[in-house]
Amino acid sequence: MYPDISYFFHDIFGTQPDNWTSVFKTFGVMLVVAILSAALFFYLELKRKAEEGIYQPTIVKTTIGEPATIWEIASNALFGFLVGFKLVYIFQHFPEFQNDAAAVLLSGKGNWLAGIGLAAVFGAMRWWEKKKHALPKPKEVTSNLYPHDRIGDLTIIAAVTGILGAKIFAILEEPSGFFSDPIGTFFSGSGLAIYGGLICGYLGVTWYMRKHNIPFWPTADAVAPALIISYGVGRIGCQLAGDGDWGIDAAAMPDWWFLPDWLWAYDYPHNVNKAGVAIEGCQWLHCTHLANPVYPTPLYEVVASFLIGGFLWAIRKRVKVPGVIFFTYLILNGFERFWIEKIRVNEVYESLPFQPTQAEIIAVIFFLVGIAGVIWRKRVHASA
Repeated sequence: MYPDISYFFHDIFGTQPDNWTSVFKTFGVMLVVAILSAALFFYLELKRKAEEGIYQPTIVKTTIGEPATIWEIASNALFGFLVGFKLVYIFQHFPEFQNDAAAVLLSGKGNWLAGIGLAAVFGAMRWWEKKKHALPKPKEVTSNLYPHDRIGDLTIIAAVTGILGAKIFAILEEPSGFFSDPIGTFFSGSGLAIYGGLICGYLGVTWYMRKHNIPFWPTADAVAPALIISYGVGRIGCQLAGDGDWGIDAAAMPDWWFLPDWLWAYDYPHNVNKAGVAIEGCQWLHCTHLANPVYPTPLYEVVASFLIGGFLWAIRKRVKVPGVIFFTYLILNGFERFWIEKIRVNEVYESLPFQPTQAEIIAVIFFLVGIAGVIWRKRVHASA
């Protein structure tokens, strides 16, 4: 397992773990890769739909040649202050940052002199950049923007609202940990509920689409393959880091099993949660493994996600009814997640009948909404 990048480098190059590269957490790195992969597939499908004439451009007017506003200078200076304030302190107190990066970043600790200095530099840079392109008389220009031209904004909106939602739903799933350490729990790198990310990311992107008059159903179809593929990429991070999203204790391996043993049962050595028992002779920071091997459910979800994503990508040009691809994604996503929950460690709602997990409840809702949505969209299309 690779709780951070230093453990990966140890396996590849033989370097000592827990060095300066340990600040790059494996799950965080894979989360970034997942977001970028979603952006790539989303962009490709939005562009294809634009080339087919499904989208019409939006005329956007901008003014060029104006001097920098007070707000532009101030916001750039504030960014420079934060960079200088924290970055120089991190260099000066790197062991403290390495031990608990979130605590340092969220504390009031920093280098005031570096912060003020970089604030002045960043503010001056913004003023000079605008002055260099200033015109005697500012003019208004127009440009045509398609949805794929806004992929940067769409990605940022989806990432911010998605991560926020994933964290909130994870807290609702296990509130006791949050109440015992609210700041540490909220800003920790672990503890993300994927369905919270999907729901809140959906709300954030829908708001942005309404604001910019982007058609909903073609865009929902375009994002469906991207969502499930990026989900699979994110689950690779769960597996590599050993973040606790593993399964229940594995049963005895059957005689018919022909794949590698670790695909049936795995003990997650050096897991980022430091769960389990000590690894004999290990002197590193992460030196535990599970006493009883469990089902490596993140790997199962990686395979399922890529199969679903490949299927949706393959049929995207053949399905002509807007919205059907998106609702098919909900069906397959809900089906996959419901059954994986049966062998996955998770918190259950003991007060409800059958004691379901949060993910099981949402998976059933996704599955039923998906079926109803496919029927509804086909009827609407047939009657149009």
